[in-house]
Amino acid sequence: MPEIDAGKLESAIYDTARGNLARLTIAQALGGANGAVVYSTGAIVGHMLTPTPALATLPISIFVVGMAIATLPVGLVAQRHGRRMAFMVGTGCGILVGVLAALAVLRGSFWMFCAAMLFGGAYAAVVLSFRFAAADCVPPERRPRALSFVMAGGVFAGVIGPQLVTHTMNLWAPHSFAATYLAQAAVAAMSAVLLTGIRLPPSTADSSSSGRAIRVIARQPWFIAAVICGVVSYLVMNFLMTAAPLAMQLCGLSQESSNLGIQWHVMAMFAPGFFTGRLVTRFGAPRVATTGLVLTSVSAAVGLTGVDVAYFWLTLVLLGVGWNFGFIGATAMVLECHRTEEKARVQSFNDFVVFGAMALGSFLSGSLLTAYGWKTVLWLSFVPLLLAIGALMLASTRRSKLSGEAVNM
Repeated sequence: MPEIDAGKLESAIYDTARGNLARLTIAQALGGANGAVVYSTGAIVGHMLTPTPALATLPISIFVVGMAIATLPVGLVAQRHGRRMAFMVGTGCGILVGVLAALAVLRGSFWMFCAAMLFGGAYAAVVLSFRFAAADCVPPERRPRALSFVMAGGVFAGVIGPQLVTHTMNLWAPHSFAATYLAQAAVAAMSAVLLTGIRLPPSTADSSSSGRAIRVIARQPWFIAAVICGVVSYLVMNFLMTAAPLAMQLCGLSQESSNLGIQWHVMAMFAPGFFTGRLVTRFGAPRVATTGLVLTSVSAAVGLTGVDVAYFWLTLVLLGVGWNFGFIGATAMVLECHRTEEKARVQSFNDFVVFGAMALGSFLSGSLLTAYGWKTVLWLSFVPLLLAIGALMLASTRRSKLSGEAVNM
């Protein structure tokens, strides 16, 4: 047999990993635009089509339900057929949501629009799985940097999505936003083409007889803290972001102001990804996650001080940075809780819990906003934030104590 040149092999592996990360980062930018479009327009279109104002944010809530419903099936597809097949299913849903949503606007059908959002949520769930795919591409010590770098691709989603709305929302008069959703479908198709060229490591067998049972893993205090942090980071972010565009409209602010607010919010969600991984490596995931929860609390406090454009924008920017620190910190903690053969099940279970809880917050957000106002929505966000900070502190203290006992044995 011919000798294998170790240097060339290492170089080839590095080039493949770098190519995968580049494709995942660009796909994150294109796929993230889906969520930016939905959050910029979902409550507005819902308000246009709904038979009752209380249901205005229902489409966004259904979008989140779609994320929760899709996580376990997507994990199963990735486990049996590889992540690339899961990505193709997701981008197919991304194309479908654009076409259905445009048709719903043309026909004035609120319930068809809600159905479209279900597929949009499935696409968003697949886009968020890119972070785990990035971690598969690199050695364990580089995983926090890889997942945060791919998440940083969302910076461009923060520009693509809202600008897509701004430049297309009135193209098909009098059917506002119909052209926007068709443009979003085209962007999803571009992402599908890009992802066909990805080359990920083969999946490790991950059957029910391989690795520990989910119930055993889920009882780990570290995993519980990670899930609580992920749930609260996403729940509060979605809770406030769902309500913000409609709250701005109810306060007499323009749609363009709302679009820019969501644009800066989405950019703030992902821009820290260029260095969050380094912070996790240096200071540890729990400290980064705690910082994120504190920043989210500050964003709610800012929102309570006024209802001018500047207050909404600053609230949304701080909310985005807080989500990034909290969610990436929580994801890095999850990666410490499973073995290689358990990863698909554990990761999809984590996302199912996160998005399931997030759906509840999304449903509550719209009804609370229309019934009690923006300030009530802000005040309620402090409750889960304090719970998550307490859970992280407790888990970190317990882990430090166990580590100290192990050293002294």
